[in-house]
Amino acid sequence: MIGVTTAIVLDTRITRKDGTFSVKLRITYNREQRYYPVNIFLTKEDWQKTQLEKPRNKFKEHKLYFNKLEDRAIEIIKTLNGFSFASFEKQFDNRKTQTKDVLSYFDDYMAKLNEEGRSGTSESYKCASKSFAKFLKTKKTKALHFSEVTNEWLTEYENWMVNEQNSPTTIGIYLRCLRTIFNISIDNGTLARDLYPFGKRKFVIPASRNIKKALRLSDIKQIVNYQTSSDGETRARDLWIFSYLSNGANMKDIAKLQYKNISQTSISFYRQKTKRTSKQDSKPVIVMMIPEIKEIISKWGVKPVRSDSYVFGFLNSTDEGLIELRKIQQMTKTINKYMKRVGEGLKIEIPLTTYTARHSFATILKRAGAPIEFISESLGHKDIRTTENYLDSFENDTKLAFQKQLLNF
Repeated sequence: MIGVTTAIVLDTRITRKDGTFSVKLRITYNREQRYYPVNIFLTKEDWQKTQLEKPRNKFKEHKLYFNKLEDRAIEIIKTLNGFSFASFEKQFDNRKTQTKDVLSYFDDYMAKLNEEGRSGTSESYKCASKSFAKFLKTKKTKALHFSEVTNEWLTEYENWMVNEQNSPTTIGIYLRCLRTIFNISIDNGTLARDLYPFGKRKFVIPASRNIKKALRLSDIKQIVNYQTSSDGETRARDLWIFSYLSNGANMKDIAKLQYKNISQTSISFYRQKTKRTSKQDSKPVIVMMIPEIKEIISKWGVKPVRSDSYVFGFLNSTDEGLIELRKIQQMTKTINKYMKRVGEGLKIEIPLTTYTARHSFATILKRAGAPIEFISESLGHKDIRTTENYLDSFENDTKLAFQKQLLNF
């Protein structure tokens, strides 16, 4: 708009205690100037580094951010039907999320997750937030603004994580958390979509397909027949078998199993992991009641039997949030500790964990010729592709038998 000029400037009128000055967007109209803070503070020397033709490292990121911010101010000015500071400020203030610290959005989202009783998910975001904060320290800064999260910044973070000996899985989990924060901010209208740094021709979050290994039936037989040395080991072994026989139910599902979920012929429950995201198309996992399952429930189930009692007594009816999460984590840790001993005693090469029980359930059914649709339904998956990720490759003897057919003239 004619008569309106914009500039990103270092406001040296007020010196902060640490010797830095506030970077501001300056709008000039009819010889009147107004300044709008962008929540970045620099020394005069650092400011000059951002003004170089080819700034490097964080100074390059600052310059890119300043350019985007000024471009957005210009876009807003162009849309105004007659400029006024009031009309500009109204629209510009709606964009203030761009200058808000991303990690503060993590805090807000974690609080929301805890309110919804999703403490486990909140813990994942907490780990991600700590990781980003640690990375920012290496760049000698504490704040992270949405507009600073560029392809270059994300690539630098990924390389740093690799150098810190983090796995592609961990890197992917943390970056997906960050992506969710972006999506939430865009969906609620507080962040412009053109600041979204992920996707095709942008930054692609690393993904790794782990080579998952399942047990053989002979391994399962050894575990079932294993002579345990204590009640704790026996209970852990039995609950591991219960998980394996109960469609690979995870520990949270087992901990939250109530007697009202059990009938004479079957066990029916909704997976806790997908309970919230599958509200519109939620199907229960159905486990047929075989004698071995019934025996484990009879042996370790809480007495007296009440419909609203948790079957195995790891939780109380008053447990919720972090208390519930900690108890389930301790339950899982204890079972894994004892199952490690069992695996070492039996000289089974594959580590025996609660996850191994779920994965073995799926893969052994596959090896037995069960249709993938049946396995998927048994696991409580909505998408067969999810099931395929659980399924192990065929064993070497099976591969050899098929390969011999190539010359079976």
